Amino acid sequence: SEDFRIYKRKSRQLSTTIFLVDASGSSAANRLGEAKGAVELLLAQCYIRRDKVAVITFRNKSSDLVLPPTRSLVKVKKTLAGLPGGGGTPLSAALDDCKNLIDLLLKDNQTPVAVVLSDGGANICRDGKGGRVQAHADALDSAKQIKTLGTKCIFIDTGVISSDKAISIASSMGAKYFALPRANSYKIIDKITQ
Repeated sequence: SEDFRIYKRKSRQLSTTIFLVDASGSSAANRLGEAKGAVELLLAQCYIRRDKVAVITFRNKSSDLVLPPTRSLVKVKKTLAGLPGGGGTPLSAALDDCKNLIDLLLKDNQTPVAVVLSDGGANICRDGKGGRVQAHADALDSAKQIKTLGTKCIFIDTGVISSDKAISIASSMGAKYFALPRANSYKIIDKITQ
């Protein structure tokens, strides 16, 4: 009996980290730069684990999946280089797009993680019109829909000071909230991998 060896293989779900990057307003260039650095650092770690990353940016009146789930570091660098910034903050559109991507990943038996980098200052409503009050209400509604999916979420508040709006959105989506007014790539990765 001592001549027999039994090996058990662990089947592991693939993980995809979805970055939602606020590319609106005056500090967009800084947020985009830190997000690019964080995505590249995370991708280097994910490459070993065969995990993927995706990037959704939001500005003006829309949200865009600028980087579908990938493991290619070259593709990440090409896609993220020179992303535009400025304009309004359509946070609800980004959260809706994130929910749709999470749904697809769950159906594909993957483990999604959503990471929002924003100050939570939504000012573009779901219908594309301006208005801070309605835009915040729409963002809260979208956040609650993400919470129902039961996925891990992290909200990194990139505002100069901690924002009640960002805290309420993070709470509505069941996200861990971190106030990092001077977020840098290494701090972001530290919070994601905790």
